[in-house]
Amino acid sequence: MVARALVVAAPASGSGKTTVATGLMAALSRRGSAVAPFKVGPDYIDPGYHTLAAGRPGRNLDPVLVGEQRIGPLVRHGAAGCEIAVIEGVMGLFDGRVADGYGSTAQVAAMVGAPVVLVVDCRGQSRSVAALLHGFRSFDASTRLAGVILNRVGSARHEEVLRAACDEIGLPVLGVLPRRAELAVPSRHLGLVTAVEHGAAATAAVDAMAVLVAEHVDLEAVVRVAEPLPGGAVWDPVAELGGYRTAAGTRTAVLGGAAFSFGYAEHVELLEAAGSEVVLVDPLREETLPAAVGGLVLPGGFPEEHVRDLGANTGLLAAIRALAEAGAPIRAECGGLLYLCRELDGVPLVGALDATAAMTGRLTLGYRDAVALSDSTGFAAGERVGGHEFHHCAVTPRAGAAAAWGWRGGAAEGFVAGGVHASFLHTHPAGTPGSVARFLAAQVPAARVGS
Repeated sequence: MVARALVVAAPASGSGKTTVATGLMAALSRRGSAVAPFKVGPDYIDPGYHTLAAGRPGRNLDPVLVGEQRIGPLVRHGAAGCEIAVIEGVMGLFDGRVADGYGSTAQVAAMVGAPVVLVVDCRGQSRSVAALLHGFRSFDASTRLAGVILNRVGSARHEEVLRAACDEIGLPVLGVLPRRAELAVPSRHLGLVTAVEHGAAATAAVDAMAVLVAEHVDLEAVVRVAEPLPGGAVWDPVAELGGYRTAAGTRTAVLGGAAFSFGYAEHVELLEAAGSEVVLVDPLREETLPAAVGGLVLPGGFPEEHVRDLGANTGLLAAIRALAEAGAPIRAECGGLLYLCRELDGVPLVGALDATAAMTGRLTLGYRDAVALSDSTGFAAGERVGGHEFHHCAVTPRAGAAAAWGWRGGAAEGFVAGGVHASFLHTHPAGTPGSVARFLAAQVPAARVGS
């Protein structure tokens, strides 16, 4: 089966593309279609809602982090066995990396070979929508607009004028969503509350998106404008690892749950492809690490929202501290870095790093072209990677005696201490598969842990 694909984009953030994309995924799934969900860019939050909507892992497509040569293969990998891939864009259609626009939704759509459906917020405009759509359609010849979904339409007369404007330029209207109270999904300093934290309310929000889209979007028309994915290579974690296999019996723990949900599905797939058993650990529920764990992955998330409960789980804190003291590889990013510090906002935590962490009122956000400053269990000194930062936190000191990363315009950042590699920088393991092999090769025999 060759999946069809389309990209849901918008002229700007806040136009309603997340509601439409998530609603499409859910509505199509509920009528029996196998839907592969994707998100352009590094965002972790929307894919959680996509997972609920489609019943399959939400995956990211970010050429800055994985290289443009992997975008097509990653889509074909994630869409295997599916009828349609729905790809939600990021920001405005042509917005990407601030410096040059690289990694934009339009660029990813071209890499995938998929047409674009544009979601337009129609408040305060009528015939002018034709000029807007004409501009977006003609700005870049490699971007193919297949249709438009009109959002926040105020009345039947408003819809009539908007449809006439779209007819003027020959762009089909695939749906018309009425202006109404926004679907309520709570937000915080880094965007929406994650689906895993929001629990039953997240499911209810996805249900509401599905109903809204099913009622006001022509699903058959949407499927018709989607196009078959071009043939080509399929991302293969075994091949990406160059056939690397870890020692028999290797077990890797990955923290998850409400406090640590910022991970990429391909990370676990790479670990398992190398032969490691992956065990998920929720630090809000489980009081120690599973037996025979030889390495630990600490993804990002919102530990600051759960810091009291994390600090009260002293058994797990001690087990992770013992793992670090045994020299086991520990890969920690952003929220994982905070968890390894002596304390976060005054609450004692793991203490594997001689540093303290605190929330601040300042947002640090952006892509980074980073270079590894120290040899570690993840990266060789001098290795260059694409990554991104997204946090409201500060760690003191900013870097350890052996720093993890450096990049232009920024001081050295992060910590390499024994087997620990901890940093604010998020990387995508599909873009750095060698780091996964290096991590697994550094795992210590379980008998040494705590001895």
